[in-house]
Amino acid sequence: MNTPVAPSLTHFDAQGQAHMVDVGAKPATHRIAVAKGCIEMQPATLALIESGSAKKGDVLGIARIAGIMAAKRTSDLIPLCHPLALSRVAIDFEVARTDGSSAAAVFCTATVETTGPTGVEMEALTAVQVALLTIYDMCKAADRGMVMTGVRLLEKHGGKSGSYVAR
Repeated sequence: MNTPVAPSLTHFDAQGQAHMVDVGAKPATHRIAVAKGCIEMQPATLALIESGSAKKGDVLGIARIAGIMAAKRTSDLIPLCHPLALSRVAIDFEVARTDGSSAAAVFCTATVETTGPTGVEMEALTAVQVALLTIYDMCKAADRGMVMTGVRLLEKHGGKSGSYVAR
């Protein structure tokens, strides 16, 4: 029986020790990554967010700033990430409601760009997750049953490995 060979993991050296990947010789290219995720909640919680009457203030405005800040601080949170000079971080929200049911959600999309020797996938993913966590934090008094789901990379462009677009 043939066992498929997994691609090598770049954050380990030949002895299996964790290390930061050397990107010093890689050319600086324009890089972009887009990530998305969702937080599901009760319709009444979504109504609080949309009306601006949540006790802690403008939920989506604060979550947007939190996502931007998180993208900028990703290397402080993920041990082997390189600190990057980001040229753009955009956080967008879309609300969804299923008519006639108890389902409501906020979708968050983060777009992150830089020109440099390594990609911004981790920054986009971190931005989404922290934006969703901020929504949870700001609304937990009204709805502790919120669920964050589907956080994933949608696309990335630039660098030696080229483009990736999720199916």
